[in-house]
Amino acid sequence: MYDFFKTLLFIPLVRWFFRASITGTENLPATGGALVASNHLSAGDTFVLPAMLSRKLTFPAKAELFRGDRGLGSKLVAWFLKAIKMVPLDRSGGRASLEGLAPVLNVLHEGGLVGIYPEGTRSPDGRLYKGHSGVARMALAANVPIIPVAMFDTQTVRRLGIPWISRPRIVIGEPLDFSRFADQHDDHALLRWVTDEVMAAIQELSGQTYVDAYGSSVKRGSLSPAEADARILPRPGYGATPPPAVLGGLS
Repeated sequence: MYDFFKTLLFIPLVRWFFRASITGTENLPATGGALVASNHLSAGDTFVLPAMLSRKLTFPAKAELFRGDRGLGSKLVAWFLKAIKMVPLDRSGGRASLEGLAPVLNVLHEGGLVGIYPEGTRSPDGRLYKGHSGVARMALAANVPIIPVAMFDTQTVRRLGIPWISRPRIVIGEPLDFSRFADQHDDHALLRWVTDEVMAAIQELSGQTYVDAYGSSVKRGSLSPAEADARILPRPGYGATPPPAVLGGLS
């Protein structure tokens, strides 16, 4: 069903009507497990990116979306997620729980591509926000590379009342190899360093201003716009001291 929807619906929509473009496809491994980590500008990211990749891209979704127990709309969402073989992410034990990440790790171990938005939510203002360390935990636990991706111009506009995306762009960066830290997925300082390195690679591709705060805190209102402005840094992890585990692994 994934190939059915991708070939008959999303590829024509994204490539022919939205006129999307992509560069850096040579950086995407032809085979083997990998994490594709992207900035997150809009809901359109979730179908523009898969439509432009030759390989299947599996996105983890909140486990509750697979239950379909909140009316007809939720049943359709649950059916669609299952039909295209997305995987549930159980966050009841905490975002970083390996138990909750098990379905995602299975895809990686089986040689699949997994897409993830480390910010955890869409950017509230187009800037790049602090990444959650789940991306690092998954990469180290599965011992797979992380492919940084920058999305551009995926925000939806309306043309004659119809939602539309005009000429979105995708840039794929070179793979990030953290295999020297494989299985050190319980070292919190290391997870933060790896996550910041991933976000820095995304920022280098996207050119976005970086805010050292979670985007969700701005959306909830617990962090004011002025407070967010005060947390702008030149890059993720700026001024931080790499943990000893990192220093020992560097050449």
